[in-house]
Amino acid sequence: MNMAKQKQPIIRENAVIYARYSSSGQREESIEGQLRECKDYAMRMNLNVIGEYCDPALTGTSDKRPEFQRMVKDSARGQFTVVIVWKFDRFARNRYDSAIYKAKLKKNNVKVISAKEGIPDGPEGILLESMMEGYAEYYSANLSQNVKRGMYESALKLQTLGQTVYGLRKGADGRYEHDPKTAPIVRRIFEEYVSGRPAVDIYKDLNRDGFRTLTGGLFNKNSLRRILQNQKYCGIYEYADIRVEDGIPAIVSKETFRKAKEMVQQHHEKPAAKKIEGGFLLTGKLFCGMCGEPMTGDGGTSKTGRVYSYYTCNNRRLKKCDKERAPKKWIEDIIVDALVRVANDDAMIDEFADRFMDWQEHKESHDELKILEDRSRKNETAIKNVMAVIDSGLVTDSIRSHLLDLEAEKADIAKGIAIQKTQEPVLRRSEVVYHLRSFRDGDKSDPAWRIYLVETFLQAAYLFDDGRLILTLNYGGKNNKITVQIAEKAVNEGEALCSNLAPLSPPLTGLEATFQPRFQ
Repeated sequence: MNMAKQKQPIIRENAVIYARYSSSGQREESIEGQLRECKDYAMRMNLNVIGEYCDPALTGTSDKRPEFQRMVKDSARGQFTVVIVWKFDRFARNRYDSAIYKAKLKKNNVKVISAKEGIPDGPEGILLESMMEGYAEYYSANLSQNVKRGMYESALKLQTLGQTVYGLRKGADGRYEHDPKTAPIVRRIFEEYVSGRPAVDIYKDLNRDGFRTLTGGLFNKNSLRRILQNQKYCGIYEYADIRVEDGIPAIVSKETFRKAKEMVQQHHEKPAAKKIEGGFLLTGKLFCGMCGEPMTGDGGTSKTGRVYSYYTCNNRRLKKCDKERAPKKWIEDIIVDALVRVANDDAMIDEFADRFMDWQEHKESHDELKILEDRSRKNETAIKNVMAVIDSGLVTDSIRSHLLDLEAEKADIAKGIAIQKTQEPVLRRSEVVYHLRSFRDGDKSDPAWRIYLVETFLQAAYLFDDGRLILTLNYGGKNNKITVQIAEKAVNEGEALCSNLAPLSPPLTGLEATFQPRFQ
């Protein structure tokens, strides 16, 4: 009996595709290209593709790729026996990682094959695959070495390395040159500062005159300090072990820079040391409620040799205000007591924390970190554009040189971002709350703790002769003022040195919140 032979069904192996494009400039659409070619290969080889794992913008030199790790983990489930990659360098550019992860896949009966690189079975195939992995690792290491060498070579030429410096700009030769718009501002800052003008007056005048920082924000004490400590302004160029004294066109003389640097170090010392040494705790914080002028420390000695200290309105010294003087210890104790009550008020601590987080979020959108991140995005786009030209088949010496410059700039930007994140860490709300609540365990008799408390919580205090003391706390918005009703203890002119002047703080009779914003 003739019987037609029944065809046996062809068993197709299940496969998955792994694709990635690196952060070194490949086009995002190359992921789609890799997937397309891998699918075409699977169809030719009669493989059944059941899934895709894609890591965009992640380098193959590291195994810290989420989709890659998920693929390795999924291989243990037995759902696929083949991993298809476009080329083996998509799997890894490190021979050690490649061997480790291929061994893990092999343990799960999964093999890795390349859609573009035909690897024969047998010993020859093993040797060829090893050579390809070695070449991929060499390419990655060579690219990194070229970038570093390119940056060093650029530094030898005293070029900017992509750094942006206020007052300077990149010239046609790649070196620093004066920015005609901002260099005079840098010179003005140095000249005014070394002449003894307070930093607060300098940056307030700059802001009033319409000048802005590199980020477009207002000048403040920190931006001024960074300028005054940047040795590029006196002509010093530094990179790695390269140091050239006159490698940059100087905006100020070395003598001016040295003097400014010394003054910054002196002025930037924490005022705590001076305040601990018997100084006035409320200097710069206490103001006259009648005329608004600062109340500053004063004192004298009686006929018996007893020393008295008090705060006096500056206008009173000029006979322009009748505000009575206040005993130093008495007013300082009252304000410390009030701030301790703030530190023990959960609602106030929450308000501080909320306002700090708002400030931190706003600050992050305008600081140098954002500028660097924006430059990083533009740099990535530029690299992708160059790679697109190279992929199209157009490769010239100038294109290669431009790519190396972009890679060098990328490394420099990454370093700058790392430095900024180290210098200005972002705090979580829980950390802010924990820090503020830690004041509850402080010792009110400890001078250092009293200073820390005042500096942290108090923006300003306004003292009136009618028994009112208004404290403005260190955040903007609602609920940032409290009014303390006190029995005023004033020092009159005629009794400043009398023996009965040692008043202690009476108990607080009221602590009521008012709803007046510090900023209109």
